[in-house]
Amino acid sequence: MTTTQDIRHTVRIKAKPRAVYDALMDSKKHTAFTGAPAKISPNVGGRFTAHGSHLEGVNVDLTKNKRIVQAWRAAGWPTGHFSIVTFGLTPTKTGTLLEFTHVGIPTQRVKSINYGWKNYYWKPLKAALEKNRRAKKSRKRKSRR
Repeated sequence: MTTTQDIRHTVRIKAKPRAVYDALMDSKKHTAFTGAPAKISPNVGGRFTAHGSHLEGVNVDLTKNKRIVQAWRAAGWPTGHFSIVTFGLTPTKTGTLLEFTHVGIPTQRVKSINYGWKNYYWKPLKAALEKNRRAKKSRKRKSRR
């Protein structure tokens, strides 16, 4: 039996929940912000891969623009071992509060997985979506002149 640990992150993103959801669940948008290949089914029960074939899993529960739950595993994990990731998306005055949990990570992989979420997901996701938001606001200001 594999011993496991969990991680939790709270991320504030200056973009609407719809933009965050789409970036996480649309193959092209996911590939664009991570810079790595992704194939993601938009359906419950559908499969996904991300970062090439390094990450794989199944969509367990999807509530459009609000919640994503996936059975998730990384290459090199014990055979048949899946963890559960949950992305909760709550609208705020300035964008989205993303409450993230990753339950059941093999203990020896927690440090690298935690690093990966912060550096390969949250940083580029925020950069991509917040850049898009600034560009849209700039275009709106120019069109009002």
